[in-house]
Amino acid sequence: MGRFVVFEGGEGSGKSTQARLLAERWGALLTFEPGDTEVGRRLREILLSPETGELDERAEALLMAADRAHHVATVVNPALLRGRDVVCDRYVGSSIAYQGYGRGLDPHHVAALSAFATDGLRPDVVVLLEVPEEIAAERLAAAGKPDRMEAAGDEFHRRVAEGYRLQAAADPERWVVVDGSGSVEEVAARVVEAIEARGMGRADG
Repeated sequence: MGRFVVFEGGEGSGKSTQARLLAERWGALLTFEPGDTEVGRRLREILLSPETGELDERAEALLMAADRAHHVATVVNPALLRGRDVVCDRYVGSSIAYQGYGRGLDPHHVAALSAFATDGLRPDVVVLLEVPEEIAAERLAAAGKPDRMEAAGDEFHRRVAEGYRLQAAADPERWVVVDGSGSVEEVAARVVEAIEARGMGRADG
């Protein structure tokens, strides 16, 4: 069974870059949610396109879960069963943070929905990257036009950040919190150190 590491964090946290770097370091399969399947690409367009407009909170959570169910069944689980390491940019923690805390749904209901979608598959380690609001804002401004989730407003994103912190505090054996500020290389070094400290073996494979 391969190792399964998930990167979580709010918009502009740098998690996608760090997920890619760890996958390269390990020679792992790099994947992401939502959207890293053909079905998922269609769901991602609905979920993130500003043209979608208002979307019922439960409908949003169900669409995320649908993407995750197909993603785990067709990409993540087959790779892990072949002994391939998998690094995933966003997973269950995102739904709990965004649709639970951010949108105001019951986080326990969202967690149960994701447990059903994944058939109970849990990562070995979840790396939560945290950055100050001003750094996240600078990175998002540089990235161009925001998607539907990025444009949800400051209060929404503060609730998301709190949701992540609560998840990490509730499961300290699985979650590690890493300072995402500084250079890409500095953050990558912190990530490697944090993962090794959780007994994942050397992060150079």
